[in-house]
Amino acid sequence: MQPTILEALTSPRRRAILRMVWDRELISGEIAAAFDVSWPAISQNLGVLRRAGLVVERQVGTRRFYRADQTALGPVTELLHAMWAADLLALKDTIESDGRGGPRG
Repeated sequence: MQPTILEALTSPRRRAILRMVWDRELISGEIAAAFDVSWPAISQNLGVLRRAGLVVERQVGTRRFYRADQTALGPVTELLHAMWAADLLALKDTIESDGRGGPRG
């Protein structure tokens, strides 16, 4: 089964890997060296990110290069922005209705 973007992002390690390859392409060994876990664990996490469409893999000889597909987060970003805006509006309404919205002197 193919993981969804949100499922792939539930793991702190996968989020860390995604941050590492957000602005640059790294080989799998460079990614693995940043973590104190086995290579198979990193490989599994990279596979989840790849299947979710969050990273792109490129193979040159025996080396595998990974980089983030920054466009993949578009739908999730839109959803989070909409939720954040709604939460901020609700917070504003709550503060204003409590009469504590203005500065105190």
